[in-house]
Amino acid sequence: MMNNQRVHSLVYIALFAALLTICAWITIPVTIPFTMQTLAVFLAPLVLGGKRGSLAVAVYLLLGAVGVPVFSGFHSGLGALVGNTGGYLVGFLISALLMWALERFWQRGYAALALAMAVSLLACYAFGTAWFVMISVRNGTAMTVGTALSLCVVPFIIPDAAKMFLAVTLAKRLKRFVH
Repeated sequence: MMNNQRVHSLVYIALFAALLTICAWITIPVTIPFTMQTLAVFLAPLVLGGKRGSLAVAVYLLLGAVGVPVFSGFHSGLGALVGNTGGYLVGFLISALLMWALERFWQRGYAALALAMAVSLLACYAFGTAWFVMISVRNGTAMTVGTALSLCVVPFIIPDAAKMFLAVTLAKRLKRFVH
């Protein structure tokens, strides 16, 4: 029999996996779609803590991998994870894990949170962009890192910075409701 705390944890993890899904469906389709996913990726560890936040992102990715249409554009399956934007999806888990790791070493002040989010976002950008270049080249498209950065990172810097600010603002309000 499960205790209440464990049930609460499972419910929160499921809720944040659902939030990630909803944020993925809010999209502007371009080469790399503009979505609200990074907001949910930041919120999960900020509100739930590193372990449960990372588990929420992992559950989201597993749901997509097995065919539940949780990714942007209602995509799913392993094809979405190994496609040209799959590196960013995997990068979300790297981001959450990095935020968890950094949370354990740094204070929970706003400067530390901002730095942890920035470092985790840079890791997501790096992994996703490297993946994008690799898949593009493998598919016969000439792609330089500079071109990939101009397509996959530069347009997202300001929106993602706004999402970081929004995540901290929302996390302050939501944290008191989560046990």
